Formats: sequence, C-alpha cells, structure tokens
Amino acid sequence: MNKKAILALLLAALVPAISYLLVKFYSERAVNMPRRFFYDSVAVTEKNGKTTYDTVWHHVKNISFTNQLGQKVSLYDIKGKVIVLDFFFTRCPTFCPGMAKAMKKLQDAFKKNDTSFVQFISISIDPVHDSVPQLRKFAEKFNASPDNWWFVTGDKKEIYDFALQETKASIADTNVDTGFIHTSNFFLLDREKIIRGWYDGFDSSAQQKLVRDIPLLMLEKERKKSFGEFLKELFGRS
Repeated sequence: MNKKAILALLLAALVPAISYLLVKFYSERAVNMPRRFFYDSVAVTEKNGKTTYDTVWHHVKNISFTNQLGQKVSLYDIKGKVIVLDFFFTRCPTFCPGMAKAMKKLQDAFKKNDTSFVQFISISIDPVHDSVPQLRKFAEKFNASPDNWWFVTGDKKEIYDFALQETKASIADTNVDTGFIHTSNFFLLDREKIIRGWYDGFDSSAQQKLVRDIPLLMLEKERKKSFGEFLKELFGRS
C-alpha cells in the first residue's frame, strides 16, 4: 500500500473522530444543563504523582411510601426516570390546590411520552390525616394519572427528615417552617437521584424552565458517551 493510500485511510478515520470531539466540545457549552447543588464530600485520588479531586454529589436516600392506590412504593422503585416532587397536604386551604394544578399541567405537558420518561410525586406532610382514601380523592379531583403521578403518605418523621436532609427543603425555601414543611417549590431529581433544581410552582417562568430542564436530564446519559464507545460504534469493534 502506497503512502497516499495510507494517508487517505488515516484521514478517513480521523475526520469523523475529530468531528465527534468538536461537536461534543461545543454542544456541551451550547446547552446549559441543570446544575447540581449539594455535595457530600470531595474524593481525592493520587495516581502517577498527580492529584485529582472529584465532587461526590449528594444522592437522595431511599424512602418508602404508600400511594393513592394503597400500593407500597419507594423512591428507588423509580429507575431510569427524572423525578419531580413536591410537599402538600389534602386539607390545605391555601396554595396546595394551586400546586396540584401546576403539577397537572406538567403531567399533561409530557403526556405524549410513555410513563418511563418522568415520575411526579406529591408527598403528604400531614400523614396522620392523609389516609389512602383521602389521597385518592384528592388525586381524582385533579384527574391525576397514577401511572406516573403518585400522591403518597408514610411515616411523618421519615418524611420530614427526607424533606430537610435529603431534598434540602429549608435551603431551597429559607422561609419554610421546619415544623410543618409547606413550600411552593417543585424539586427536580435526575435519574441518579441527585437534586438538580427547585422551581416555584406559582412562577410561570420557573415552570417554563422546569419543562425545559426535564428533557435535558433525560438526554444527559447519552451525552456522557465516551470517545471509546463512539469509536466502537464507528468501526464496529467489540
């Protein structure tokens, strides 16, 4: 094989590879992905005389509930989905009905997608009074589909610990009463159960941003494809 043929083969291999790197470089800067907010620690790695630091982001811990159908469910039952959750109670005379209307709009915004796309969860902060029949009645009032919108109740201490320690509700809303968590925020979790933002349910611009951020998080896994994986797909190597 002569030099021109070898050069042609090298160019044929390099052009798509370089194109991939350019597209990846600029696409990652063109799209503003929802940021991560809370970290648990920083992992320090020493290798070949070099020190690297990696942020260990806060993954929301698992918690168990009972939903409006009387089913035992947990946060970690939800796999591969983006999660939007809020805190409410069925006897709420103020903004809980408004939050439910806003959540219904979110559910409707993604109704053309199957139920594997996003999961909505409304967590009762008054589990003593919010029985399964009460939850079901409240859910039916807003025509909520139980396929991807749960209204849930559970142990009060676990719920409040979850709200304060895991979703950081008192940081997202500094005016929240830690003794009775009543906030108008929706909390967005990615598929790894990491908090990626909170959005005021009564702020139309915040809601529009939430509608944009949900599909961005769904695409995030694809954007993490490595260069090696790209080359394997390109050349069909195993």
